[in-house]
Amino acid sequence: MDEKVFGLHAVEALLAHDPSRVRLLMVLEGRADARVAHIIELAEAASIAIERRGRRELDRAARGGRHQGVVAACHAAMLASEAEFELRFPDLAEPKLLLVLDGVMDPRNLGACLRCAEAAGVQAVLLPKRRSAPLSEVARKAASGAAESLLIVAVSNLARRLEWLRTHGLWVIGASGDVATSWTAIDYGKPVALVVGGEGKGMRALTRSLCDELASIPMAGTVSSLNVAVATGIMLFEVVRQRSVASRGPSP
Repeated sequence: MDEKVFGLHAVEALLAHDPSRVRLLMVLEGRADARVAHIIELAEAASIAIERRGRRELDRAARGGRHQGVVAACHAAMLASEAEFELRFPDLAEPKLLLVLDGVMDPRNLGACLRCAEAAGVQAVLLPKRRSAPLSEVARKAASGAAESLLIVAVSNLARRLEWLRTHGLWVIGASGDVATSWTAIDYGKPVALVVGGEGKGMRALTRSLCDELASIPMAGTVSSLNVAVATGIMLFEVVRQRSVASRGPSP
């Protein structure tokens, strides 16, 4: 089954990381700026067919999404299996950093979480098969190219996989708005799997029970909680900050 990937970031990342998926690149008639020229060069290097199309055709292909003049028609991507994840797990750099999304159902939120994960150096993102938005065209556009470079794993039983991670040395930290521990008070120096719940209800009770620690981002205003992607970004970059400080060593 075909799917469409659109937008400058997403199409460029797809051509850079997985050009074999692309069967056709559609480019807006008359657009010839440097960014689009680079995308065309990537497609030509991979011997991908390129066609100039009118704006209405691209609008239809992107189903009204903001395509920025480029749409790639490609074979649907498959998420990594758990068997593949286990094979690749020992080769992930230390200290490991994984993101687990428990019930993120909005594709734009999913894409934004993936964008944060890629920017923070997350090595794998785990998604439950039955409680997650699909990695759709909308999610890929919101991810702005991150979906094409991340290891994204479809998980059949999230609780069993969290237990597996714990037995393999990862400290499971859950984001929860109803605990006193601040997200900055957690030690992220060890290998970490950060678990973030979905919109509304957050993590499921079983997922929560399998976390080694829970942390919250205190709200100072009248808003009771943050968007899931915003919270994910805040917590991931606290991991980045702490590890960066630790790598520099003590001040003289």
